[in-house]
Amino acid sequence: MAFSSRRIRSLHTIVFCIFFLTSLSFAEEASHDGDSPKFPGCDHPYNLVKVKNWVNGAGGETLTGITARFGALLPKEEKNGVRLTAAFSNPLNSCSPSSSKLSGSVAIAVRGDCDFTTKAKVAQSGGAAALLVINDNEELAEMGCEKDSSAQDISIPVVLIPKSGGESLNRSILDGQKVDLLLYAPVRPPVDLSVIFLWMMAVGTVVCASLWSEISGPEEAGERYNELSPKETSNVSAFIAEKDYLDIDVKSAVVFVITASAFLLLLYFFMSSWFVWLLIVLFCIGGIEGMHNCITTVILRICKNCGRKKLKLPLFGETSLLSLIVLFCCVAFAIFWATNRQASYSWAGQDILGICLMITVLQVARLPNIKVATVLLCCAFVYDIFWVFLSPIIFHQSVMIVVARGDNSGGETIPMLLRIPRFADPWGGYDMIGFGDILFPGLLVSFSFRYDKTNKKGIVNGYFIWLTVGYGVGLFLTYLGLYLMHGHGQPALLYLVPCTLGTCVLLARVRGELENLWNYSSEEASSRGSSGDA
Repeated sequence: MAFSSRRIRSLHTIVFCIFFLTSLSFAEEASHDGDSPKFPGCDHPYNLVKVKNWVNGAGGETLTGITARFGALLPKEEKNGVRLTAAFSNPLNSCSPSSSKLSGSVAIAVRGDCDFTTKAKVAQSGGAAALLVINDNEELAEMGCEKDSSAQDISIPVVLIPKSGGESLNRSILDGQKVDLLLYAPVRPPVDLSVIFLWMMAVGTVVCASLWSEISGPEEAGERYNELSPKETSNVSAFIAEKDYLDIDVKSAVVFVITASAFLLLLYFFMSSWFVWLLIVLFCIGGIEGMHNCITTVILRICKNCGRKKLKLPLFGETSLLSLIVLFCCVAFAIFWATNRQASYSWAGQDILGICLMITVLQVARLPNIKVATVLLCCAFVYDIFWVFLSPIIFHQSVMIVVARGDNSGGETIPMLLRIPRFADPWGGYDMIGFGDILFPGLLVSFSFRYDKTNKKGIVNGYFIWLTVGYGVGLFLTYLGLYLMHGHGQPALLYLVPCTLGTCVLLARVRGELENLWNYSSEEASSRGSSGDA
């Protein structure tokens, strides 16, 4: 399929701005400290709880709840839990002594009319072994307590579940069926294999994008274009002469970050399922082009004659059969992913589309020197920290985390993330990294490879290998931050920018090459190299 150089630059300028908005690494957390105050007897962390249920002996869907600041701690393993019969409090709000028999059962109450500690004391005085509170919405709210609530006297576990889970239990009990419950709070493992695979995917994408010119050099690019979209020789020469990449300058670097901030705010205030669908469509378009570019490049690199068979189509004119087949396959792949994006395996399709897209974007967008890299990465550094850590001061919640998780979009999540399931986690979920965490540092790493190649630098005395190592170390520090902050979203560029840009500047300063890198021009270097060869 024929794509003009101008179309490629236009499309990727849009993609470049939109997809940089997510620069975040995070994992869903199983416990957190919360914002409610702590007092003696009311200082437990909030832990997620698995609520297994049986209706007349038949196992039902396991519900998810959250513990209170107070009360007894739940066992961490299912085998240590106790299966108990569920019973409704009467009155249902559990704000006054219950007239129904609660002895040795899990008391079920609804939220409202009195505080949580009062409900727990009433249930405990009635002989209940635990209290299950049904929330009035689908959120898992924090159950705190007042300073003078004598929460230390509560010796039964207290758990809150969403409204939908409570309604399910309610229907079963009202139908006269026996409902048994078992409560336990499994702990998320400190390290999961998913982190290692995600690290490898991110580093591999940056390295692959940097080395892509070795797969598709100028000669191959011109030949591939000639095979996929044959035109007159003059047109081919013009295409090759025309730059098919976007040089970033200082002004555009600042504009990119401002545009990403504006788009992030737009998503935060107006995110909905249709808005996310718009992003999904844009993601699929970029992913299709990225896959098409990567696959045809690899195939023609292996088999240069594979693109010689041509077809003449009404709208596209003469085009390569290979290009057409690859395009149809890419479109089918993207459509399949979009229609099955909620499936458990959809993460693989999203990652494939995303990696191909980022490899292509890093071929189109290029940094000319360290001066532009410093402006871009420093702006991105501030952008990432502000929207993750400082935005709660203004918006009362982290804008970046809200957008990345899709909290305001009816369950839909934006696709500008690489994600991989947590294999050994009893809670499941995903570890994720935003496209911005790969693309921003990737621009600098790609520049270092081009600089080393043009200036004939070796592996040790060059910059590429050291910046690649710096990027890997930065990702490791990001995941260390995730671990130390119990899965709370981390602005990955906080770690990646010092480990890549800082490494580059420090090496250049030590080697006395900082001024050259700061004002470097690839065109001037190429012309000097040509003159020297002559």
